[in-house]
Amino acid sequence: MVIRRVLAPRIDFGALRRELGLPEGFPADAQREADEAAAAPPRPPVDRTDIPFVTVDPASSRDLDQAMHLARRAGGGYRVRYAIADVAVHVSPGGALEAETWRRGQTVYLPDGHVPLHPLTLSEGAASLLPDDDRAAVVWTIDLDADGGTVAVELERALVRSRAKLDYTGVQAAADAGRLPEPIALLPEIGDRLTVRGLRRGAINLPLPEQDVEPDGDGWRLVLRGPAPMEEYNAQISLLTGMAAADIMLAGRVGLLRTMPAPKPEAVQRLRAAAAPLGVHWPEGVGPGEVIAGLDPAQPRAAAFVDQAAELMRGAAYTAFDGALPEQPQHGGVAAAYAHVTAPLRRLADRYATEVCLALHAGLPVPDWAREALTRLPEVMASTDRTASAASRGAVELAEAVLLADRVGETFDAAVLDVDAPPNGKSRPRPPGGTVALDTPPVRARCLGDLPLGERVRVRLVTADAAARTVLFELA
Repeated sequence: MVIRRVLAPRIDFGALRRELGLPEGFPADAQREADEAAAAPPRPPVDRTDIPFVTVDPASSRDLDQAMHLARRAGGGYRVRYAIADVAVHVSPGGALEAETWRRGQTVYLPDGHVPLHPLTLSEGAASLLPDDDRAAVVWTIDLDADGGTVAVELERALVRSRAKLDYTGVQAAADAGRLPEPIALLPEIGDRLTVRGLRRGAINLPLPEQDVEPDGDGWRLVLRGPAPMEEYNAQISLLTGMAAADIMLAGRVGLLRTMPAPKPEAVQRLRAAAAPLGVHWPEGVGPGEVIAGLDPAQPRAAAFVDQAAELMRGAAYTAFDGALPEQPQHGGVAAAYAHVTAPLRRLADRYATEVCLALHAGLPVPDWAREALTRLPEVMASTDRTASAASRGAVELAEAVLLADRVGETFDAAVLDVDAPPNGKSRPRPPGGTVALDTPPVRARCLGDLPLGERVRVRLVTADAAARTVLFELA
């Protein structure tokens, strides 16, 4: 759901691309391998083209990793079929294309075009689960009981055919009207059960609005989006699959997990202390995830509380293991062991974790090329995570600065999302301040002054420097 959007003039993102060292194209030998693979796509021996899978993605996406089909099981419960693009069958181990994907690590998205992990002939062509074309996929079949608990997991390489490319906006509108297409008609029901189970486990989901920069004719839109319910339900299917993958790898004592420490007790206590001043009711015995799930982040005080809760979600990493199990295999946000396996077109680690799961599930040795990659993946993914985050953050900061460049000195309505912690004697003193979110345009930026957390204030723009990608306000 789009909350707010404001038109910005032309913006050149070239400097940001150069600063981050993003590649402009693929080496000739890597591109040639991709083109050859696309020209002769594999046909897995198992045929699942009778299952009417559909994809659900942003409307403009063509790198479609996942397709789903949901059904009721005879006798109660649900059957979740999740088809994931089988990238490994297109990329030869030891080849030039594999080497280039290791250099990139993941797809990096910028408003003026993305830098893909794989050449477009694969990522938006022969490997993508585009509708009405036969595609190689890894199909996860996960049976759930009536409460959403997993009772059986199967996976296999298979040929699939998506019937439709659906987008989040259209799916949400169809859900609101009670007219979801049959393959995903159960998504709200299953998604709700999975969400409830997650909250009971202690899972934490932060419903933070996302800032995006989108093209708009000769200019750009700066857009603030709140998560729609159907997006959250869709994410629950991915989480379900990632937890199933983690269980398989832990049982086989080899794999790659996405881990994060559980929230530290002192961080939870600090968040609890912030609840009452912000008007957030936190009953005894209720976890932070359940408290956050009951809030409306469109309200300034609730938004400030959610922003404070981000402190609970620190230390995410990839953890490889082979033989000895990790000391800490859990993901604190999921409140369970979890692995990335559902986005191999866009994320390098998923290709190798999926191959491990396929081998373990079939009772076969893990291929050497996949097993040997595990210990190298955490460093590569951490580095490329930083690059992708810097690209996303830098694009928004640049758009904000360009948008506000001619408005220095003006005042705006804003909500205070965060305030600086008091000096601890070790850090260099700096003027008091924090982070504010403007009503219009949809900008989040630093503001100087003694700010009241969670309150509405008037702020004055003092700096909007596009070259430095810097915006600064002061309390008016």
